[in-house]
Amino acid sequence: MGPNCQGRALALTPPHLLLHPQLPAALLQRSPPPRHQQPPLLRLLLRRHRLGEAGPPLLHPRHPNGFSVLVTGVAGFVGSHCSLALKKRGDGVLGVDNFNSYYDPSLKRARQKVLSKHQVFIVEGDLNDAELLNKLFDMVPLSHILHLAAQAGVRYAMKNPLSYISSNVAGFVNLLEVAKAAQPQPAIVWASSSSVYGFPFSESDRTDQPASLYAATKKAGEEIAHTYNHIYGLSLTGLRFFTVYGSWGRPDMAYFFFTKDILQGKRINVYVTQDEKEVARDFTYIDDIVKGCLGALDTAEKSTGSGEKKRAPAQLRVYNLGNTAPVTVGKLVGILESLLTVKVKKHVIKMPRNDDVPFTHANAYRDFAHKPTTDLAAGLRKFVKWYVSYYGKGI
Repeated sequence: MGPNCQGRALALTPPHLLLHPQLPAALLQRSPPPRHQQPPLLRLLLRRHRLGEAGPPLLHPRHPNGFSVLVTGVAGFVGSHCSLALKKRGDGVLGVDNFNSYYDPSLKRARQKVLSKHQVFIVEGDLNDAELLNKLFDMVPLSHILHLAAQAGVRYAMKNPLSYISSNVAGFVNLLEVAKAAQPQPAIVWASSSSVYGFPFSESDRTDQPASLYAATKKAGEEIAHTYNHIYGLSLTGLRFFTVYGSWGRPDMAYFFFTKDILQGKRINVYVTQDEKEVARDFTYIDDIVKGCLGALDTAEKSTGSGEKKRAPAQLRVYNLGNTAPVTVGKLVGILESLLTVKVKKHVIKMPRNDDVPFTHANAYRDFAHKPTTDLAAGLRKFVKWYVSYYGKGI
């Protein structure tokens, strides 16, 4: 799920396909699993479809003006929070996730249990499985897509670069291919990333110098979105998340593994820039990101295509979703030290030159009827409370 949010981490490639010489084509042509290997919910949906029945009532909104939303990366960090918020306000939610092992899948399964208790339907599947997506679109009338599935993380790209192409490029294209042919076409809100900037951080700034492969695939996603909007009339809104944190977060994020290491009495690495300046991030609490995602869905206009042809100009938007108040990593560590009542052992090291950007800062919100309301100290207090409750102190 999760941000980078930083959206939620979702690599769509099985390990045995990573060495395939024709990776994208192989992924796009991959057949769905045999019937006996299909998850129970998928078998139920397929059975209803064969019998000419509608999808389960819980996939439909509770009120006439509600949405029916496909959430990709539903078991990820951001995906699970957004799904619960949509369900709480009465929208219908159908989730898709492949539960990959980029980080501990047991955390995703735990989120799945929470979602199931709130009657969020989840299909375990892969975005590169076009047949699966087509069947889901055929069976459930979807008004919106909240596309949060992605391979996240900057440093992991050096170990497994093809997973980023598979998920963030091929998976996104496959989803758009299915959406463009749907009748009617859904409006789409999807997770880009603040990483696309390189160094400036306003929507009007240049984004053609990404500092990582992850950033490059997210920038590619923005260009692909423009293409499908221009040719097929899909309504598309890209959200550039800024360092999302909070309860049920991603273990690969600094605030998360700092907390783990501090409780275990381990020394933590704190990065500084090459000229020894502090690294800072525009840390954004998950609740504020959820408000932004739902605000984007609420203000998304209808797609204008029909029969895979554009019939009129369609909405195309890109927004920053951040707290608009950068905080140094040193201050983050200080807050954790106070909340955990443990003296932190720090190892200050220089950030590699080919690594992530040293500073992020979102500009103010526009067009959405809300502003971020959670400062870092308050958000970390909620996170630490959840972490200790979920893992236990000293785990």
